[in-house]
Amino acid sequence: MTKRLLHLIYRLEKSKAFWFILFIIPFFFLLRFPSIVEPVWYGDEGIYQVLGKAINHGEVLYRDVWDNKPPLLYVTYALFNSDQFSVRLASLVVGLLAAIALFFLSQKLFNKNLLASVITTVLFSILFATPFIEGNIANAENFMLLPVILAGLFINQLSNLKQHKLKPELFAGLLLGIAFLFKIVALFDFAAFFIFLVISTLPKKLSVSSLKQINFRTFGMILLGFFLPLVVTTLYFVSQNALADFIRATFFGNIGYVGWGNKLIIPQGLLILKLVLLAIVVLILFVKRQTISKATIFIVLWVAFSLFSTFFSGRPYTHYVLVSLPSICLLVGLLFTMRTPQQRTMLGGIILLVFMLINTTFHFYPLRKTVSYYQNVLLFLTAKKDVTSYQSFFDRKTPRDYELASFIRKHTTPSDQIFIWGDSAQIYALADKLPPSKYTVAYHITQNKNGIEEMQQKLDEVKPKYIIILEEAPKMPFHLAWYHNPFTFQQAIIYERYH
Repeated sequence: MTKRLLHLIYRLEKSKAFWFILFIIPFFFLLRFPSIVEPVWYGDEGIYQVLGKAINHGEVLYRDVWDNKPPLLYVTYALFNSDQFSVRLASLVVGLLAAIALFFLSQKLFNKNLLASVITTVLFSILFATPFIEGNIANAENFMLLPVILAGLFINQLSNLKQHKLKPELFAGLLLGIAFLFKIVALFDFAAFFIFLVISTLPKKLSVSSLKQINFRTFGMILLGFFLPLVVTTLYFVSQNALADFIRATFFGNIGYVGWGNKLIIPQGLLILKLVLLAIVVLILFVKRQTISKATIFIVLWVAFSLFSTFFSGRPYTHYVLVSLPSICLLVGLLFTMRTPQQRTMLGGIILLVFMLINTTFHFYPLRKTVSYYQNVLLFLTAKKDVTSYQSFFDRKTPRDYELASFIRKHTTPSDQIFIWGDSAQIYALADKLPPSKYTVAYHITQNKNGIEEMQQKLDEVKPKYIIILEEAPKMPFHLAWYHNPFTFQQAIIYERYH
């Protein structure tokens, strides 16, 4: 046992890959560390925090408290009691593991070409750990990348379809199914990996006899693994009498959302064009499958599907780019494995085109502000910047949100209800309150059919002690007959109910 341990230590000591992993751990941690000391300021995280608290109070997702994403993100927040420090720390750990997993995936794809793997992993770490594409925010994308990358590792073990005792095909499907329950666009990663297996295992000349040699059991196991988490989730919502709410919120609730930015001559016309372009890429790889390496097919397919995922909704939210990050970093790493100038030129042109395409749609965190982001936290931690200035760096409304939460905690009992008309759900979380209805923010109410009527009924029923109208909120659509305005507050109006 001692000899084996010493031999292992000796091998690790001689391994450049091992020393690189030891470097990437503190590198990623230091870049992402400021995220765990950020104030509570990001609107979407505020919604996740409220839903996490609601789950911990026994409320059922979608039926009693509403948002339009799959459930695992809210469950994650609930597991950490919606404490932002804990959730952000979990996101940091998951992000670090994703970087390490991508290193091992790149080593497999690039035949242990260390330079290509180092470039891939360092690029991924810098972009994922910093605010440049909102890697610092604990969104669904931050948690789905690890299972997707791990699934990619398993898929590449399956490309020759040999028998495996540990059934990696089932694990790959399960990981992708888990990622899907964080965000439905993981479906496109599943499609990319599934089509890669199909293309990489098809014989050179297709015939009925050659098709019989394909191990269809492997594809069945991947499908089984992918749908298993969804089936379990569906059964849970059936048991809670909330299946219709789950389906409407998670699937049908996003149809209009996708249609918003995809109109081109006809509704969804731009989406159809994207599908055509994606099909062309798949067709080219299928036709050229005998002359292109499996690693190249895997990476290009993944880039194509992840870009489709990024541009799927047609909305320019920066964190959507995160789903493309692993595959694009692998594409950059692939450039350093090309043997001929012609290959490098062609691939370099593709990489440039990808970056230009993304840059025309998405607005990244400016480099200058990224530097200021780290200066801001350093000045705050060394007591050279006061709390208000530190909070205002992220959003000018953040100090207001903290002051409102402090007011609510001081002037209410645990049983008192409040209602906030605006899109800052984080105030509920900071004040340790839940909204009086299943809707957490104003745009949830206005975008849902009968949302205003439902909310008015709830207000009449629960009679909140305070109704708070935020300065930036749309015009108040609810009557305030039983309320007066005894408080003057910066950037907000507070109404108190008559006793």
